[in-house]
Amino acid sequence: MKKLLLLISFSLIGCSSIDGGGVLSSLELEDALSSEQEAQRILDLGLSHEESLVEAGKLETPHMIAVVTLQLNNARDAKIQSEIDLKEANEYAEKVIVTEENSKFISSEISEKVKNGILGTDIDQVIYNLEGSKDLNSGLIRHRLELSLVYNSKNSRNYDSVKFCDKWNNCDDKNQKINVLSITASGCKKNSCDFTEILNLDLTEDFLYDSIDKGFSMRLMSKKKTIKIILSKPYLMGYLKVAHK
Repeated sequence: MKKLLLLISFSLIGCSSIDGGGVLSSLELEDALSSEQEAQRILDLGLSHEESLVEAGKLETPHMIAVVTLQLNNARDAKIQSEIDLKEANEYAEKVIVTEENSKFISSEISEKVKNGILGTDIDQVIYNLEGSKDLNSGLIRHRLELSLVYNSKNSRNYDSVKFCDKWNNCDDKNQKINVLSITASGCKKNSCDFTEILNLDLTEDFLYDSIDKGFSMRLMSKKKTIKIILSKPYLMGYLKVAHK
């Protein structure tokens, strides 16, 4: 919570500088730290949100009142979202299948429709789930993302790699190879077929735990098309809760 409040403080003061040098002045830094401390002091009182806002209204300056009020509102919103995420994570955890003497973990399948063209019929189906296999001797778990893509096209797309991206859609420079298990065609007509590509991707333990606070997104790459796939924070939390029970 303290880290969140400090980040909020810095975002409020923006990129102000002395003489255009891009360096925060000591006064700006002091204001940011002071507002963060005031907000944390109020939160530590254990008041309701409405009572906390009344307490913030007692601060010395209108600027400090505005900054601390914003921090309190953001802290309230973050707490509400955390409670929602935890509830959803528990629901996902209940759906994880555990087999083979607690050595294999299979999360529930997520199926999504993805628009991938101009026409209304340019819709792909993406199905995915996480699977983990535990070595009963070492306790180490190997994690994989299992993927199925169903689409209608003249030719198969041949997806072969992924790029991981942040929430601003900035993606890695390098592609990571994926495992292509099968590509099949069915329902072929004059100009197109329904293709199904079955793929999987190895994910490290460190990567999953680095992503657990926000989930992760990636772009599935081929020379013809890319598809964005997002694994939510609650989905990841629920799977890891069971895998490491």
